[in-house]
Amino acid sequence: MFDLACFNIYQVYAWQPDFDRNNFTRWVKKGYLTRLRRGYFAFSEYKSKPGYSFYFANRIYRPSYISLHAALAFYGMIPEAVVQITSVTTLKTATFTNNFGEYSYKNVKETLMFGYELKSMADNRSIQFATPEKALLDLLYLYPFYDSEQELEELRLDEDYLHDDLNKDLLIDYSIRFQSKALDNRVRLLIKTYDL
Repeated sequence: MFDLACFNIYQVYAWQPDFDRNNFTRWVKKGYLTRLRRGYFAFSEYKSKPGYSFYFANRIYRPSYISLHAALAFYGMIPEAVVQITSVTTLKTATFTNNFGEYSYKNVKETLMFGYELKSMADNRSIQFATPEKALLDLLYLYPFYDSEQELEELRLDEDYLHDDLNKDLLIDYSIRFQSKALDNRVRLLIKTYDL
């Protein structure tokens, strides 16, 4: 199981049907394992390896991809360091806290599960991550209070990134796929506020 980095109890039972589930509790207490959420565990050694807190975000609640504030911080589009790893999912909204971090999942309908790509990380693994354009749209869509110039300015988006790296055409194409007038208005306001 170690090579999986994280696993669920069903994988253990498939491998060893008579496994004593009390071992999980004992091994967590001894520090061999970390409980990621109910039924999901990781080996404590992965705490010191870079990128695994993101990797686990994808694994413990699927389907999901990292987006919103976590993705915007990753791309350097917002100045704040983000404590919570935020993801988008078709499952119900949920939050999990464990030794690897705080994980928050926001629900969207299935048609909005697009605009993410696989990013390579250590050990030949990959993480599902929103593109910068989709992370921004997910934020504007899921947080409707970003509906004034003042609110958008308080996001403190990196203007160099917006002008040099953000794909405005892709942003607009993606926003059309949401089929949301309210989001269209917020995107127009964003373009005006940051002079894109």
